[in-house]
Amino acid sequence: MIEKVLVLDTQLLVYLNGLGSTTYDGMWLFITSQTNWTPIFLVFLYLIYKKIGVKQTLFVLLFVAILIAITDQVTNLFKYSFERLRPCSNPEINTIIRVVKSSATFSFFSGHAANSMATALFIYKVLKSFYKYAAWIFLWPLIFAYSRIYLGLHYPGDILCGYAFGLCSGFLVFTIYKIAQKKYFPIDNS
Repeated sequence: MIEKVLVLDTQLLVYLNGLGSTTYDGMWLFITSQTNWTPIFLVFLYLIYKKIGVKQTLFVLLFVAILIAITDQVTNLFKYSFERLRPCSNPEINTIIRVVKSSATFSFFSGHAANSMATALFIYKVLKSFYKYAAWIFLWPLIFAYSRIYLGLHYPGDILCGYAFGLCSGFLVFTIYKIAQKKYFPIDNS
């Protein structure tokens, strides 16, 4: 069963990765860099600050930092436990896919997918009661994680598992955040 899943995962990677062309490589290299998303993060930070103020925004930032630290460390634990070669490093397929970027680390599961989905879910849950179109934030992890397939760095299964873990960790840390928020920022009904 697992062999069939891995074969399908590889076939899907070959197909999706093969959709790329050198014309768009630069764009996808730009998209995959976390630092290039800083302006969008600053917009989200401003939107949060505008609705909940400085102290609570700093509290949100603390929990986002905790969330990213947890997600990143668990991702690395999985990568070094499973030791799945990245497509770009896998000699069985790296000659038939477009390798736009290389990495010597392991593939399963995607830290980009896990961190971006966890953060998007957390920020969405903070913003959804204030902004009607807050769900648009989920375009970010979709585009960000697809860049990893395009570049030859991850299999689709790595991305999907990263998304699943990101959703779980984002929900768990947001739940803890809400409990802490009630303790440290109680609603004054006087």
